[in-house]
Amino acid sequence: MKKIGLLTSGGDCPGLNACIRAVVRTANYYNIEVVAFKRGFKGLIENDYTILDYKSVAGILQKGGTILLTAREPRFKDYNFRKIAYENIQKHNIDALFVIGGNGSFQGAYLLQKDFGLNIIGIPKTIDNDIYGTDYAIGFDTAVNNAMEAIDKIKDTTMSHERIFIVEVMGRDNGFIALEVGIAVGAELTLIPEYPLPLHVIEETILKAKEKGKNFAIIVVAEGVASAKELSEILNERLKDKDVGEIRYQVLGYIQRGGSPSAYDRVMASKFGVFAVEKFVQGEKNFMVAYENGKLLTKPLEISFNKVRIPNFEEYQINNILSM
Repeated sequence: MKKIGLLTSGGDCPGLNACIRAVVRTANYYNIEVVAFKRGFKGLIENDYTILDYKSVAGILQKGGTILLTAREPRFKDYNFRKIAYENIQKHNIDALFVIGGNGSFQGAYLLQKDFGLNIIGIPKTIDNDIYGTDYAIGFDTAVNNAMEAIDKIKDTTMSHERIFIVEVMGRDNGFIALEVGIAVGAELTLIPEYPLPLHVIEETILKAKEKGKNFAIIVVAEGVASAKELSEILNERLKDKDVGEIRYQVLGYIQRGGSPSAYDRVMASKFGVFAVEKFVQGEKNFMVAYENGKLLTKPLEISFNKVRIPNFEEYQINNILSM
């Protein structure tokens, strides 16, 4: 009987449990045992594990977070601790380690492959959706919907009080969430790190909206561009004599990563999990699952290293056209 290891690593996101369920049930279908390690690489080092079967993943499809927990593990950078992790994997006679994670998690797991020849299979997840080599990562759709629903509520009060509201969304180094949400909520301005705008353009956009009779506005800003608080303070000062109304801000924060996954994330996470196990059964090794041009395929794990996806400029232009 074959065995696979399974862990979730890095930041949590909606859809992780759906993927865990898919991996476990597909593995059971092919008579493969699943040894699941808790808290990511920390669990590998400490041999903190549980055996998952068909019954143990019942009822988790709709739950946010991860039943396996997740943690940062700086010790994994040390070869000696990776050796301990590998020895624990060997104790369980594991044939391949499935890592549901992002770029950093893939790089950490890849070290096990380089050091000890372990078969590593990566399944991409991150609400930022910036993993190079795949058009989609688990968690993105739910994060966008969470942000959209929150901004819709903010927009109601913004319109009622004729205010300008700057809403900060996640996206430390990229603007995928901001861009998608900006289109979905009809933001007057969307600020992302890939296509930065000078401050005077932001001011001009606000003034033009006012000239067109728009007495309220939503500005969506990715956290990698600026702090919503600081930006609101700067704009309040610079536009105080322009009769644009009060400029307030809201930071959405971690609500974007929580909650029940959307239907799309449940479906994609399930497909990713099934596909990963089936490719393993077919004999493929050391790959990441990728979704490209509407199809699932495998790519070398290292293709994602030291690279990030950037938003399509055409989509950015769509955002600009609709906000005019």
